[in-house]
Amino acid sequence: MADNAEWEARAKGLLKAELKRRGVSYAQLVDKLAAIGVSETEPNVRNKLARGKFTAVFMLQCLTAVGAEHITVSW
Repeated sequence: MADNAEWEARAKGLLKAELKRRGVSYAQLVDKLAAIGVSETEPNVRNKLARGKFTAVFMLQCLTAVGAEHITVSW
């Protein structure tokens, strides 16, 4: 079974891939999050994604903000 660092890397990779697929920068993500009522700063978003440590709520907020209706999870 994967340890926490591996799970964090997978979560980070999944979210970063969705942003890249949609051509969304961190600055654009901050704007899109604000549009759905989520207050974040670009440095905070950058740090969360760099570390790979963020809540499931944050991940869902980001995916919703960029319009991801379906995601593929493969290992």
